[in-house]
Amino acid sequence: MHTRENNREKLLVKELMRHNEKAFRDLFDSYSQDVYAYGKSILKYDVYAEEIVQDVFLKIWLNRENLNPDLSFRAYVFTITRNLAINFLHKAANDGKLREEIFYGRGETYNHAENRIDDAYYEKIRLQAIAKLPPKRRRIFELSRKEGKSYEEISSELGISISTVKNQMSSALETIRNFLFSHSDVTFIIAAFLLGNL
Repeated sequence: MHTRENNREKLLVKELMRHNEKAFRDLFDSYSQDVYAYGKSILKYDVYAEEIVQDVFLKIWLNRENLNPDLSFRAYVFTITRNLAINFLHKAANDGKLREEIFYGRGETYNHAENRIDDAYYEKIRLQAIAKLPPKRRRIFELSRKEGKSYEEISSELGISISTVKNQMSSALETIRNFLFSHSDVTFIIAAFLLGNL
């Protein structure tokens, strides 16, 4: 990385440590596409790569006070991405559908990575947001995000139109966004990204 870019990144990390959301947005803009591409190279599917991007940057925000501006932020971001992808693959090993989709044709084995972030706290935030959804909307959201089903598959399974699925997902993401906006520990940029993943 060039010295000027490196210095700018250090400044952004220092500002992020001070809870500066503008610095977080700049870092998100700089790395989100690379994180998505790296996540997809491991997990193969768009929907899972999108989840990885959300998870990576939420974890970075929650751990912002513990960052070290003298270390490579890029390396840190990709380490988190790899660890989250590995964790996902371990979970997928116990899920027949995910195992067939992701592990088919893969010969690699992985070591379970230790996670420095408080996963229980992070999961609590996610579950609280999803719990705000009405039952039907929550079911559609979970079929899409947790089970990785396409809108067409959800439409067929629930006997509703694809446009209804899209509208319900849009409303679900709006509800989640509003919850995250109101949550003191989660920045608006994660909420905005959630809203954008229709």
